[in-house]
Amino acid sequence: MKRSGADTSESARRISRRGLLVGGFQLGIMGVLTWRMRSMQLDAGETYRALAEENRVNILTLAPPRGLIFDRNGVKLAENEQNLRIVMVRERAGDIGEVLARLTQLVPIPPENLTRAIEEMTSRPGNTKIPIVDRITWEEFARVAANTPALPGVIPEVGLSRHYPMQEDMAHVVGYVGPVSDYDLSRIDDKDPLLNIPRFQIGKTGVENKMERPLRGSAGNQQVEVNSAGRIMRELDRQEGQAGTDLQLTVDAGLQNYMQARLGNESASAVVMDLEHGNILGITSAPSFDPNLFVRGISVSDWQGLNENTFRPLAAKAVQGTYPPGSTFKMVTALAALEAGIVDPEETVYCPGHLDVADVKFHCWKRAGHGNVNLHESLKQSCDVYYYDICQRVGIDKIAEMARKLGLGIRHDLPLSAVARGLAPDKAWKTETRGEDWRIGDTVNASIGQGYVLASPMQLAVMTARIATGRSISPRLIQSIDGVETPSGAGETLGLNENMLRRVRQAMYAVSNHSRGTARGSRIVEDAFRMAGKTGTSQVRRITAAERAAGIIRNADLPWERRDHALFVDFAPFDNPKIAVSVVVEHGGGGSTAAAPIARDITLQALYNGTPPLSAYPADQRGRIRTQQQNMVLRDIVPPATNDRA
Repeated sequence: MKRSGADTSESARRISRRGLLVGGFQLGIMGVLTWRMRSMQLDAGETYRALAEENRVNILTLAPPRGLIFDRNGVKLAENEQNLRIVMVRERAGDIGEVLARLTQLVPIPPENLTRAIEEMTSRPGNTKIPIVDRITWEEFARVAANTPALPGVIPEVGLSRHYPMQEDMAHVVGYVGPVSDYDLSRIDDKDPLLNIPRFQIGKTGVENKMERPLRGSAGNQQVEVNSAGRIMRELDRQEGQAGTDLQLTVDAGLQNYMQARLGNESASAVVMDLEHGNILGITSAPSFDPNLFVRGISVSDWQGLNENTFRPLAAKAVQGTYPPGSTFKMVTALAALEAGIVDPEETVYCPGHLDVADVKFHCWKRAGHGNVNLHESLKQSCDVYYYDICQRVGIDKIAEMARKLGLGIRHDLPLSAVARGLAPDKAWKTETRGEDWRIGDTVNASIGQGYVLASPMQLAVMTARIATGRSISPRLIQSIDGVETPSGAGETLGLNENMLRRVRQAMYAVSNHSRGTARGSRIVEDAFRMAGKTGTSQVRRITAAERAAGIIRNADLPWERRDHALFVDFAPFDNPKIAVSVVVEHGGGGSTAAAPIARDITLQALYNGTPPLSAYPADQRGRIRTQQQNMVLRDIVPPATNDRA
């Protein structure tokens, strides 16, 4: 049907209106898009550029060089050595299994390393560098570097690893580092980003542990550009962290090496203290171990060998071990009685070989007794009965007070692991810890360093140093921190009667030099270096009445663990004291036979600052000493001219 002109005109008008509406809508959309594009490019352009930059820039945490540790002469005790290693970043690797398979064709990787690496990559953020293998050769390092295009996410890098050049000599002093563990993180209140680096190493024992924070330094960071495959294209920025603080210890590496060699195969420990500042010149525990084993990851067999050794090589016996001090404690009892005015130095006590106290027979080490002895003779011949007698008059509380004044029964502030407090017991201690009253028999036992009394070799050295000087000397192990000297341990006067101290020192001199002294066999004959000392033998088993009647079993006939401990303390030179020495030989038998010869040799080595002349020894011992010196294997230690950071 033919449409009229009016209808045609109306249809045209409708189409025009729709066209205008559609066109207007399209123009509106285009306007909105144009405005949005302008806003994104101009107003928010910086924000989006920053977001894009973050997508192609990674920020990595950089570990600083760990602080070095030196001996008193600048010999390195802990250093950093170059470590060529391979690390991997999961988010850049793609198929990590395939990449690791290619990597193992270039570098031998232990299966346990691969297992651990995969576990760490799945448990940590994807941009974390996970160590795959370290301490590889330069050839292996170069081979991996040449093949990195086929190894996405794999990074060969040069790092630093801890090394202990003195090995066994300084293991118990310097300690060692190891990877941060979950246990470490649970007990360390430290948000340092370095602790989040996989297998980042921190101090585990010794000075490395106690001085961890200054030795660690602070983290740096590196900004790198990576491509879509995850490969690093270039370094954009680097901010180096602050290197750890260098420490200088008071120990002498040469003396320490000698002490370790002289202790030999014994289960023993020794301490040498300087009497001017309290510096610890040597502090050894034997047997020892190589701390480098722990840095590299100790094997199961090595760990079992150390952990199951009866002589406990992992224990720092010089500060951790506590022992009944035996007769080395007699100076404490004597000074307590003298200071209290209860005993006159010339007063004598009769020793028939025993003393009955509260219906209990307490025996002297000399079965036939010593006869009438005064203070001087009691120390020179180490008579027990003399101390059984005077201790009942002075009482345990005054004895304990004197013990603490001389450095026993207190924990000395040293940056070493598990420093023992020891024990100087008194009446209150027994009531509080045992719920029992103190008995007179406890005092008698304590008077000769038995019973509840316990002391470490370090405490015995401090006691000897304080007797020698009359000052409250404290042991010092850190000499300087980044070149800044630490406070001296010289101490103030103890306030003890100098005349009484002199009496005790003279008796100690007789111990080592008089014909009837218990340590005469280990005397020094060089007049300028003569020493004053005291032997000690502490029982670890009870001797029954039946055994005494039948004859006491000799230490040599007992199993090792049932033999007496052997102790010796000394200071020298007598006329102008420079050093104090203590030696404890576990289950060594008698102090005069096992500990005193070692202490004498260490004393001479320290005084001469090297191998002493044979003329310092008694003439009848020089042949044996010559052979001993020739057979002793010592390190060739040469102090460097400067302490260069490595």
